[in-house]
Amino acid sequence: MNYLFSIYHWVLAWVGGFIYGHPSRRIFVIGVTGTKGKSTTIEFLSAILEAAGKKTALSSTVRRKVLNEEKRNTSGNSMPGRFFLQGFLKKAVKAGAEYALIEVTSQGVIQHRHRFIDWDAAFLTNLAPEHIEAHGSFENYRAAKVSFFEYLARSRKKEKYFFVNGNDSNAEYFVKAGERISGGRVFIYTKEKFLGECLKNGLDLTSREKRRAVNNWLWGDFNLDNAAAGLAFAGSQKISWPVARKAITEFGGLIGRLEFVQREPFAVVVDGAHTPDSLEKVYQNLRPEVLYGLPGQGAPGGKLICVLGSAGGGRDKWKRPEMGKIAARYCDAVVLTDEDPYDEDPSQILAEIKSGISNFQFPISNLYEILDRKEAIKKAISLAEKNDAVVATGKGSEMSIHIAHGKTIPWDEKETIKEALNSLKKI
Repeated sequence: MNYLFSIYHWVLAWVGGFIYGHPSRRIFVIGVTGTKGKSTTIEFLSAILEAAGKKTALSSTVRRKVLNEEKRNTSGNSMPGRFFLQGFLKKAVKAGAEYALIEVTSQGVIQHRHRFIDWDAAFLTNLAPEHIEAHGSFENYRAAKVSFFEYLARSRKKEKYFFVNGNDSNAEYFVKAGERISGGRVFIYTKEKFLGECLKNGLDLTSREKRRAVNNWLWGDFNLDNAAAGLAFAGSQKISWPVARKAITEFGGLIGRLEFVQREPFAVVVDGAHTPDSLEKVYQNLRPEVLYGLPGQGAPGGKLICVLGSAGGGRDKWKRPEMGKIAARYCDAVVLTDEDPYDEDPSQILAEIKSGISNFQFPISNLYEILDRKEAIKKAISLAEKNDAVVATGKGSEMSIHIAHGKTIPWDEKETIKEALNSLKKI
């Protein structure tokens, strides 16, 4: 980042802390960083704390909440700057919240938005290549995430908590950041530890069938990591097992994250996956042999139909052909469409995704290119039959599509799908 630009953001962060009176000193502040799972982990942590009778506030990609007052995040920014976080924390303190949970992004960190906040705890969910153009390399991207952990180590708070997903290949960098200080406690969580702890306490989640019987949110494998983070935090705060169990069994998941709009006669799912790694996990969980192998879901053998795009604006162009390869590997039909083109040529974005599909023996008759996202969704649903699964990725819970010249188009993926189902009478 340009040096003067960096100073500018640092000054903004300092001024924000000064104007709002450093509210973070009077509340337990939790920051969750990582490539995927940040919003879901924040929501689950909040659910555990609320089950324990605690008052919470949260700021994530999906929504802002202070106690019972909430609203959707329509800013398009997961970690806003320009005094937002300090104002949010002051409002949380004034409302009597005991815990504030904040989504921490790498771009927010390099713009110093985490500074002049006295953090109590930091979580690493996972790490995969993202925002490479903005950071210059994966190593720089990782360094931005690690620097948040290092900043927590210098917090004014007496006790500091570091939670690291032990299954992530980059875990050691974050563990070391937490171990560099005295007074810090490092917790390594894994889904295996989570499943073992649940089993020890009489909650058997060792198979998909058993997990779905307890809580459908736990059906997706990747949500086990988010649940593991929550249980590790519950232990650090001496929250009892019955309270943690209540959250585990009752948490409803997050809108736009592996969210089923319909289950029968075929499944239709919305998910915000926008990286190759997250896309692959979504497809793996929605393959018919996995989806329909569950009790009450019918017989295996259907098709997986995907609606796929990729963001423009010069963002991570490298991933477009990779996502095409993954779609060709897992999907039986692919409908390429617009996502957030910004100032890029939407047709060029689709061509780059298609270049990855071309590397596979994928039937050209099963590949469709429809720039109009509403029509693309309608086409995908028109292809679906009993025991199939249709998944639209990239938008999730977002409320707009970003186009050229800074303009946006109002958008609701779930409602668009419902309209298509109604018009095609495929409910």
